[in-house]
Amino acid sequence: MASLIKVDKLDPQSGTALEIGTSGDTITVPSGATLDISSATLTPPATMPASSAANLTNIPGANITGTIAAVSGANLTSLNATNLGSGTVPTARLGSGTASSSTVLYGDQTYKAEPGGGKVLQVVQGSASSGTQTTTSNSWQTYANVTCTITPAATSSKILLWASQFNANGGNYVFMDFRREISGGASTDNISGATYGISWHQDSANVEQSQMMTYLDSPSTTSAITYKMNFRNDNNSDTIQLGQSLFQVIIAMEIGA
Repeated sequence: MASLIKVDKLDPQSGTALEIGTSGDTITVPSGATLDISSATLTPPATMPASSAANLTNIPGANITGTIAAVSGANLTSLNATNLGSGTVPTARLGSGTASSSTVLYGDQTYKAEPGGGKVLQVVQGSASSGTQTTTSNSWQTYANVTCTITPAATSSKILLWASQFNANGGNYVFMDFRREISGGASTDNISGATYGISWHQDSANVEQSQMMTYLDSPSTTSAITYKMNFRNDNNSDTIQLGQSLFQVIIAMEIGA
């Protein structure tokens, strides 16, 4: 027959430590009993015993002290992720591969490169409602009344340019193109390598029309780029004009590689 001792409190004789049982013994807390250590300090063993953790919920980390950092959780199974209340899960625990600013986590739990190019990353517009400039030169002149500045996210990005401008001439062709100014770098006239002229020419008369231009640029930089329009005439004599009290615009769209 088991012995039974009924007391209200057990204190160690020496006042320093209290030992319950001997090595090899089993100490059992029966069903229905409560072991309350909420105000105590729990020092767990270096290796946790094999057990399911399905019923471990709402454990405040602030109440676990001592050598908890050295405890192995290798034998804790059935951990419920819905009970994670704080902290950050390391990226290495989310999937295989390397997590970085250029990779994404796919459904097969692997980090891979971002999906292919062709995405519009940003759109910037520069516009003006007035401003004219004239020249008689057949050398490129910069028209500064409308500009558009964009900062690419990657050197591999393309910049799709679209511009609408009003031009007039006094009997000669008007040619236009884009000018690219890279912050801290070189400025380049006529970046498309081709000129955009008015669609028709009439001698000794003033021809006025709106001109649209498009070009896909490859600036290979992540510095700020300012795009403007250049213009020139053909005969180095007649006066031509760019701009008018009409809407003028340059739109720059960054396209991911």
